[in-house]
Amino acid sequence: MDDNRPVDETRASQNRPAESAGGVGRRRFIAGALGAAGAVAAAGALGSGPAQAATPAARRAPRTGRAAAAGRRVAIFGGGMGGLSTAHELAERGFQVTVYERKAWGGKCRSMPVPGTGSGGRQDLPAEHGFRFFPGFYQNLPDTMSRIPLPGGGKAFDNLVAGDQVAAFFNGTKFTLPARGSIIGTLSPDSLLAFLQTAVNVVGAVPAVEVGYFLQKMIAFVTSGPKRRYRQWENMSFSQFVHAEKMSKAYNELLVEMFTGTLVAAKPDKANAHTMGLMAEAWVYSTLGLGGYKAPDRLLNAPTNEALIDPWIAHLKSLGVTFQSDATLTRLDVADKRISGAQITGPTGTGTVTADHYVLAVPVERAVPLLNDQILAVDPSLKSLRELTTDWMNGIMIYLRQPIDLAKGHVAYAGQPWALTSISQAQFWKKRFGTTYGNGEVNDCLSIDLSAWDRPGILYGKPARDCTAEQIFKEIVAQIRKALPWNGIVLQDANIHSYFIDPAITGNGTPQVANDEPLLINRPSSWNHRPEAATALPNLFLASDYVRADVNLATMEGANEAGRKAANAILDASGAGGTPAKLFKLYQPTEFNGFFEDDDRRFDRGEAAFFDLYDPAKP
Repeated sequence: MDDNRPVDETRASQNRPAESAGGVGRRRFIAGALGAAGAVAAAGALGSGPAQAATPAARRAPRTGRAAAAGRRVAIFGGGMGGLSTAHELAERGFQVTVYERKAWGGKCRSMPVPGTGSGGRQDLPAEHGFRFFPGFYQNLPDTMSRIPLPGGGKAFDNLVAGDQVAAFFNGTKFTLPARGSIIGTLSPDSLLAFLQTAVNVVGAVPAVEVGYFLQKMIAFVTSGPKRRYRQWENMSFSQFVHAEKMSKAYNELLVEMFTGTLVAAKPDKANAHTMGLMAEAWVYSTLGLGGYKAPDRLLNAPTNEALIDPWIAHLKSLGVTFQSDATLTRLDVADKRISGAQITGPTGTGTVTADHYVLAVPVERAVPLLNDQILAVDPSLKSLRELTTDWMNGIMIYLRQPIDLAKGHVAYAGQPWALTSISQAQFWKKRFGTTYGNGEVNDCLSIDLSAWDRPGILYGKPARDCTAEQIFKEIVAQIRKALPWNGIVLQDANIHSYFIDPAITGNGTPQVANDEPLLINRPSSWNHRPEAATALPNLFLASDYVRADVNLATMEGANEAGRKAANAILDASGAGGTPAKLFKLYQPTEFNGFFEDDDRRFDRGEAAFFDLYDPAKP
């Protein structure tokens, strides 16, 4: 494989006619797309104008010919998704693994108790860094969950349950994405268009021509080849991709922001078009039941620690993995272009860890300070990690005396400045909420992700970063009420028992406000700065959500895939042999191979995507 090509370009390698996909002509596809959206009138202005500027992705060449290193002792620093996934794969293959964690097992994936809230034999109220979301196109993590036994029988995978409805509320109106099975038939442009037309069925709230344009852009992405995805769409924001700046306020609030918020709780001006298009595409295929994908919207039937993290830790201990908590990695030492030791600090002081292989599984903002000049002298490409950025995306729990009926799945609140999304948890949990958690007065938890901490709110005119905890709570309630029908009637004050903000946020309402656990953001061109799991140091490996992953999004799935990649690299470096951990790929329909190949050729010629038919920025 050409070292400068994204590995995913091999997906379009089959030799199929470029003029059709699944036997359906491109002209018919175009007519169907525009007709379905009521935008046929725009066809006269459509053409194949010049492609937008594309910059080749700068990829590090994969390492080859690495000398095998004896030894099976592995030190993993970071007990989140990436670290635990690496430990799991290596422990199953007989390695001696120790995991060091500074804060809490599970990292950003964990749940946590609200101290002092349980009484009468009940557990403390459950909280979390942010609600758990397991889309049907996640494959690596569910595979791991299928290998985690539960006390009393079954696997952690059995704790996944499907939501029946993904919804968004916009100024009192409820919109829902199509449910799985709502569109029947084999994949074709016709079935894809039927789904997209239903998914963006907002004509009336958004001008029809703008709906048509948004639909056209989704088709342009789905039929684009890997070269354009990695070298054009990767290098622009989703807002730029859909020309948000040229469209109406309703277009931005109900299509652009709701679209990104519902799928991944992202902000369209910061997330790149490649990542967002990939997530939308995978959601479509999951809803259509293609590629072996499961139900689009899945979540856990209990708090994350109960359903996943605690059984996982117990299983890894049974495999011989050692865990050391309150251990913060402070330095990696280098000798002869290898890691010679690691310094950790904890309650009892400072110590040195030695191993055959070292895995850095901490978040990017903690990894960068650890990559000292000695490490960068051996692997200068790791300097690019400094170009990656994080943002705040944290949870707030609102505990309710009685459940409110919003949707049987995840909910977005379109048109609200703080980009709120939520899940009503009790309806999915296997244990009765009120008798299991709290003081007997709480019967549901509205678990909310707050994704835009830097935009002014509607009550105090301040961004969430500048608000006190009480102001954040009141602001969120006001924004939810504004989005819901009947305003405050659905979420009444008398029904709210209490609230809890992710404790990673400290110093609320003061100049010292800080976030101990921000999230990596897939900004434009971020793929070009992300490394592989193996480094130029033969015994240093990376296993975190910033490692290049097929899912191309900072998620549990991406971190799990990174852990598998790190484990495989260690298998290679150690010479241990054996079966490597399986790496799952996102589904790409063979019916569209002709489109992919044709678009690669168009990209090489400097032409726009064939279905990128209309640019509203041009007269």
